[in-house]
Amino acid sequence: MEHLTVTAAQRCVLETIKLLGTENVKLEQALGCVLAGDICANRDIPPYDVSAMDGYAVRSSDLANAPVSLVIIEDIKAGDMPTRTIHAGQCARIMTGAPMPEGADAVIRVEDTQAVSAGALSPNSLPKIPSPQSSPASGRGSEREKQLLIPAGERDAVSLRELIVNAVQINRAAKAGNDVRALGESMRNGEAVLAAGTEITPGVIGVLATVKCAHVQVYRRPRVAILSTGNELEDMDEPVDPNKIPNSNSYALMAQVQALGIEPALLGIARDDPAELAEYLQRGLKFDVLLVSGGTSVGVHDYVRPTIEALGVQMHFWRVAMKPGHPVAFGSTAGAFVFGLPGNPVSSMVCFEQFVAPALRRMMGHARTYRRTISARLTHDVKHQAGRTEFIRVTLSNGSGGYTASATGSQGSGMLLSMARADGLLVVPADCNGLTAGSTVTVQLLDGTVFQDDVGFKE
Repeated sequence: MEHLTVTAAQRCVLETIKLLGTENVKLEQALGCVLAGDICANRDIPPYDVSAMDGYAVRSSDLANAPVSLVIIEDIKAGDMPTRTIHAGQCARIMTGAPMPEGADAVIRVEDTQAVSAGALSPNSLPKIPSPQSSPASGRGSEREKQLLIPAGERDAVSLRELIVNAVQINRAAKAGNDVRALGESMRNGEAVLAAGTEITPGVIGVLATVKCAHVQVYRRPRVAILSTGNELEDMDEPVDPNKIPNSNSYALMAQVQALGIEPALLGIARDDPAELAEYLQRGLKFDVLLVSGGTSVGVHDYVRPTIEALGVQMHFWRVAMKPGHPVAFGSTAGAFVFGLPGNPVSSMVCFEQFVAPALRRMMGHARTYRRTISARLTHDVKHQAGRTEFIRVTLSNGSGGYTASATGSQGSGMLLSMARADGLLVVPADCNGLTAGSTVTVQLLDGTVFQDDVGFKE
């Protein structure tokens, strides 16, 4: 069978893979899935004009000659409904998310205001405070005192306090609509707010909660089984044997599958016996996807290929021109897809990123199937013999000139630490005869493990 290029093998996988059916899941379990249908709003959001800031609801026409002092006639908190209409010279103290009162058309944030003294208000804008029947106003005193209708004995103590508490100076003018979120600005009742095919991210979860979508129809996550093969392997629950190799592949692959939002089944280790291997493979073929690690080479005791073909698996390719990961295979039955991954741990993980991860994401309905790539500047020379696409494990640094990439150390396919330390995979094209320090290279990010040392932007 012809050794395919990496891109040809990837194309073969995605053309063979089938989108899975749909299922209804709870919102709490939907993260990472893909919507199978459109989602529509069930109300206007916001349901009325609301304040976008903590501040004061005002009439913009009152602010033409700012600074201007206004009387505060009401406090409106989020969740309250206004009870009074704003007239000339008046305003309402308002919190973020609270509905706008009748008569107001703008909001001035607290930072653009200041407290005022008693003498800062015009008489026509003073609040009316009825006096108790037992203490009628004397009729004497200033016009301001008469308007306040405060008992004469309380005027000195009360009038200044009431004026300061119930007045504010607005220091800037504003147009109608300033810091106001209009009715239906976020979404309109009945309109489609999320389209089928949308990946469910934390932000999408928030939108689904907003429209009270407690259950959501999504494309089903594939059921994935992982099987390791070989007499040389030592499983996690077995005693340490210096003559054996720890079964790291099953657990590294498990973590790669989990990083995609899928919980795989670990089938264990199948020894180098055709009958035992066939039994394990039959169990694995009951899943949507079976990952078989090891036994895909051409040694006399590598039984995976003949056994898997005897079980009716149609092989689509059994070699790819890549390093590491040359002995990677892909096949299918009527109900399952099988990936034969190399036994070397780095090879197995690199092949997963190139072929398995895109396949699993496609089965779940994702349109974006490949890991994100960035450009970086190489910090050292890289030797390469043309003929195979090579994936070099690198760390990334972000400086004033952009990203730089440096190899994690020894690149042997059994050096698992090279993957543990890697931020990404530097892709060396098959027709390349080597790279020099300073070259611009493409790095495929190992998403889910890469974070920056700093915030990455200037304030």
